[in-house]
Amino acid sequence: MVSRESKSSPSERKKRWSEKRGKGPKKKRPLDETSLRDLALSYVARFATTGAKLEQYLARKVRERGVAEDEDGRTRDLDVAGIVTRFIELGYIDDAAYARSKSRDLTARGYGARRVEQTLWAAGVEGGVRSDSAPGESESRRAAALLARKRRFGPFGSRPDEDASSEERHKMREKQVAAMLRAGHLYDHVRFILDAASEDEVEQWIEEGDDYAD
Repeated sequence: MVSRESKSSPSERKKRWSEKRGKGPKKKRPLDETSLRDLALSYVARFATTGAKLEQYLARKVRERGVAEDEDGRTRDLDVAGIVTRFIELGYIDDAAYARSKSRDLTARGYGARRVEQTLWAAGVEGGVRSDSAPGESESRRAAALLARKRRFGPFGSRPDEDASSEERHKMREKQVAAMLRAGHLYDHVRFILDAASEDEVEQWIEEGDDYAD
Protein backbone atom coordinates (compact mmCIF):
# COMPACT_ATOMS: atom_id res chain seq x y z
CA MET A 1 0.00 0.00 0.00
CA VAL A 2 1.37 3.40 -1.06
CA SER A 3 1.38 5.97 1.73
CA ARG A 4 0.01 9.47 1.32
CA GLU A 5 3.48 10.78 2.04
CA SER A 6 4.97 8.98 -0.97
CA LYS A 7 2.25 10.31 -3.27
CA SER A 8 2.85 13.96 -2.39
CA SER A 9 5.09 16.18 -4.48
CA PRO A 10 8.56 17.24 -3.27
CA SER A 11 7.31 20.80 -2.72
CA GLU A 12 4.41 19.58 -0.59
CA ARG A 13 6.72 17.38 1.50
CA LYS A 14 9.12 20.29 1.98
CA LYS A 15 6.25 22.53 3.07
CA ARG A 16 5.03 19.97 5.63
CA TRP A 17 8.58 19.49 6.90
CA SER A 18 8.96 23.25 7.37
CA GLU A 19 5.62 23.45 9.18
CA LYS A 20 6.69 20.66 11.55
CA ARG A 21 9.87 22.56 12.38
CA GLY A 22 7.89 25.75 12.88
CA LYS A 23 9.52 27.43 9.91
CA GLY A 24 7.65 29.27 7.19
CA PRO A 25 8.92 31.18 4.16
CA LYS A 26 11.70 33.56 5.12
CA LYS A 27 10.30 37.09 5.28
CA LYS A 28 12.38 39.62 3.38
CA ARG A 29 13.50 42.78 5.09
CA PRO A 30 11.65 46.07 4.55
CA LEU A 31 13.24 48.39 2.03
CA ASP A 32 15.27 51.54 2.44
CA GLU A 33 16.68 53.81 -0.27
CA THR A 34 19.82 51.70 -0.70
CA SER A 35 18.09 48.34 -0.98
CA LEU A 36 15.46 49.81 -3.32
CA ARG A 37 18.19 51.19 -5.58
CA ASP A 38 19.90 47.80 -5.54
CA LEU A 39 16.66 46.18 -6.67
CA ALA A 40 16.41 48.71 -9.48
CA LEU A 41 19.98 48.01 -10.60
CA SER A 42 19.36 44.29 -10.60
CA TYR A 43 16.15 44.71 -12.61
CA VAL A 44 17.64 46.86 -15.38
CA ALA A 45 20.65 44.52 -15.57
CA ARG A 46 18.38 41.55 -16.25
CA PHE A 47 15.65 43.06 -18.38
CA ALA A 48 15.25 45.55 -21.21
CA THR A 49 12.72 47.92 -19.75
CA THR A 50 11.15 51.38 -19.74
CA GLY A 51 10.89 54.03 -17.08
CA ALA A 52 7.23 53.23 -16.50
CA LYS A 53 7.86 49.50 -16.12
CA LEU A 54 10.71 50.06 -13.67
CA GLU A 55 8.56 52.43 -11.63
CA GLN A 56 5.75 49.86 -11.50
CA TYR A 57 8.19 47.17 -10.42
CA LEU A 58 9.70 49.24 -7.62
CA ALA A 59 6.30 50.41 -6.38
CA ARG A 60 5.16 46.79 -6.20
CA LYS A 61 8.24 45.80 -4.21
CA VAL A 62 7.60 48.61 -1.73
CA ARG A 63 4.00 47.42 -1.28
CA GLU A 64 5.12 43.83 -0.78
CA ARG A 65 8.01 44.44 1.62
CA GLY A 66 7.17 47.72 3.27
CA VAL A 67 9.52 50.51 4.30
CA ALA A 68 12.30 50.11 6.85
CA GLU A 69 12.26 52.20 10.01
CA ASP A 70 15.12 54.53 10.86
CA GLU A 71 16.96 54.63 14.19
CA ASP A 72 14.10 56.61 15.73
CA GLY A 73 11.51 54.09 14.60
CA ARG A 74 10.13 56.35 11.88
CA THR A 75 9.52 55.59 8.22
CA ARG A 76 9.57 57.89 5.25
CA ASP A 77 8.33 57.52 1.71
CA LEU A 78 10.89 56.08 -0.67
CA ASP A 79 11.62 58.14 -3.77
CA VAL A 80 10.69 55.63 -6.46
CA ALA A 81 10.21 58.30 -9.12
CA GLY A 82 13.58 59.85 -8.23
CA ILE A 83 15.39 56.55 -8.74
CA VAL A 84 13.74 56.09 -12.14
CA THR A 85 14.62 59.64 -13.18
CA ARG A 86 18.24 59.14 -12.13
CA PHE A 87 18.50 55.88 -14.06
CA ILE A 88 17.19 57.63 -17.17
CA GLU A 89 19.78 60.39 -16.73
CA LEU A 90 22.53 57.79 -16.40
CA GLY A 91 21.38 56.02 -19.56
CA TYR A 92 20.42 52.82 -17.77
CA ILE A 93 16.93 53.23 -19.23
CA ASP A 94 16.17 54.54 -22.72
CA ASP A 95 12.52 54.37 -23.76
CA ALA A 96 13.30 55.24 -27.37
CA ALA A 97 15.91 52.49 -27.70
CA TYR A 98 13.54 50.04 -26.02
CA ALA A 99 10.76 51.00 -28.44
CA ARG A 100 12.95 50.59 -31.52
CA SER A 101 14.21 47.22 -30.34
CA LYS A 102 10.75 45.94 -29.45
CA SER A 103 9.35 47.14 -32.77
CA ARG A 104 12.07 45.31 -34.72
CA ASP A 105 11.59 42.17 -32.66
CA LEU A 106 7.82 42.04 -33.12
CA THR A 107 7.88 42.69 -36.88
CA ALA A 108 10.62 40.08 -37.29
CA ARG A 109 8.23 37.60 -35.67
CA GLY A 110 5.38 38.50 -38.03
CA TYR A 111 3.41 41.00 -35.94
CA GLY A 112 1.91 44.15 -37.38
CA ALA A 113 1.92 47.84 -36.52
CA ARG A 114 -1.13 47.67 -34.24
CA ARG A 115 0.47 44.96 -32.11
CA VAL A 116 3.64 47.05 -31.89
CA GLU A 117 1.61 50.06 -30.78
CA GLN A 118 -0.30 48.05 -28.17
CA THR A 119 2.89 46.53 -26.77
CA LEU A 120 4.68 49.85 -26.46
CA TRP A 121 1.62 51.49 -24.91
CA ALA A 122 1.43 48.70 -22.31
CA ALA A 123 5.12 49.30 -21.52
CA GLY A 124 4.40 52.97 -20.77
CA VAL A 125 6.14 54.40 -23.84
CA GLU A 126 4.79 57.86 -24.60
CA GLY A 127 2.90 58.60 -27.80
CA GLY A 128 5.60 60.48 -29.68
CA VAL A 129 8.15 57.73 -29.10
CA ARG A 130 5.62 55.07 -30.11
CA SER A 131 4.94 56.94 -33.34
CA ASP A 132 8.64 57.28 -34.15
CA SER A 133 9.17 53.55 -33.57
CA ALA A 134 6.17 52.32 -35.56
CA PRO A 135 6.99 50.03 -38.51
CA GLY A 136 6.59 51.70 -41.90
CA GLU A 137 4.83 50.40 -44.98
CA SER A 138 7.73 48.24 -46.13
CA GLU A 139 8.26 46.63 -42.72
CA SER A 140 4.53 46.11 -42.29
CA ARG A 141 4.18 44.32 -45.61
CA ARG A 142 7.11 42.05 -44.87
CA ALA A 143 5.73 41.21 -41.43
CA ALA A 144 2.29 40.39 -42.84
CA ALA A 145 3.77 38.13 -45.50
CA LEU A 146 5.98 36.44 -42.89
CA LEU A 147 2.99 35.59 -40.73
CA ALA A 148 1.03 34.29 -43.70
CA ARG A 149 3.96 32.11 -44.72
CA LYS A 150 4.42 30.77 -41.18
CA ARG A 151 0.72 29.99 -40.84
CA ARG A 152 0.41 28.76 -44.46
CA PHE A 153 -2.31 31.25 -45.30
CA GLY A 154 -3.40 32.36 -48.76
CA PRO A 155 -0.94 31.45 -51.52
CA PHE A 156 1.45 29.90 -48.99
CA GLY A 157 -0.55 26.73 -48.59
CA SER A 158 -3.91 26.72 -46.86
CA ARG A 159 -6.29 26.96 -49.79
CA PRO A 160 -9.69 25.22 -49.51
CA ASP A 161 -10.13 22.03 -51.50
CA GLU A 162 -11.73 22.45 -54.90
CA ASP A 163 -14.68 20.41 -53.70
CA ALA A 164 -15.20 22.60 -50.63
CA SER A 165 -18.50 24.43 -50.41
CA SER A 166 -18.70 28.21 -50.55
CA GLU A 167 -19.52 28.18 -46.82
CA GLU A 168 -16.39 26.19 -46.01
CA ARG A 169 -14.30 28.54 -48.13
CA HIS A 170 -15.81 31.52 -46.36
CA LYS A 171 -15.15 30.07 -42.91
CA MET A 172 -11.51 29.31 -43.74
CA ARG A 173 -10.96 32.82 -45.08
CA GLU A 174 -12.61 34.41 -42.05
CA LYS A 175 -10.38 32.41 -39.71
CA GLN A 176 -7.28 33.52 -41.59
CA VAL A 177 -8.41 37.14 -41.65
CA ALA A 178 -9.13 37.05 -37.92
CA ALA A 179 -5.73 35.53 -37.12
CA MET A 180 -3.86 38.18 -39.08
CA LEU A 181 -5.91 41.03 -37.63
CA ARG A 182 -5.22 39.74 -34.12
CA ALA A 183 -1.54 39.85 -34.97
CA GLY A 184 -1.95 43.58 -35.62
CA HIS A 185 -1.96 43.76 -39.42
CA LEU A 186 -3.89 46.23 -41.55
CA TYR A 187 -6.99 44.82 -43.21
CA ASP A 188 -5.82 46.01 -46.65
CA HIS A 189 -2.59 44.04 -46.23
CA VAL A 190 -4.46 40.97 -45.04
CA ARG A 191 -6.91 41.09 -47.92
CA PHE A 192 -4.16 41.48 -50.52
CA ILE A 193 -2.17 38.52 -49.26
CA LEU A 194 -5.14 36.18 -48.91
CA ASP A 195 -6.39 37.11 -52.38
CA ALA A 196 -2.96 36.83 -54.05
CA ALA A 197 -2.78 34.21 -56.76
CA SER A 198 0.80 33.19 -56.00
CA GLU A 199 3.77 33.70 -53.73
CA ASP A 200 5.46 35.67 -56.51
CA GLU A 201 2.61 38.17 -56.47
CA VAL A 202 3.15 38.70 -52.75
CA GLU A 203 6.90 39.10 -53.24
CA GLN A 204 6.30 41.76 -55.91
CA TRP A 205 3.92 43.56 -53.55
CA ILE A 206 6.60 43.54 -50.86
CA GLU A 207 9.16 44.98 -53.27
CA GLU A 208 6.74 47.76 -54.20
CA GLY A 209 6.46 48.56 -50.52
CA ASP A 210 10.21 49.27 -50.44
CA ASP A 211 9.52 52.35 -52.54
CA TYR A 212 7.56 53.94 -49.71
CA ALA A 213 9.39 56.32 -47.41
CA ASP A 214 9.25 54.63 -44.00
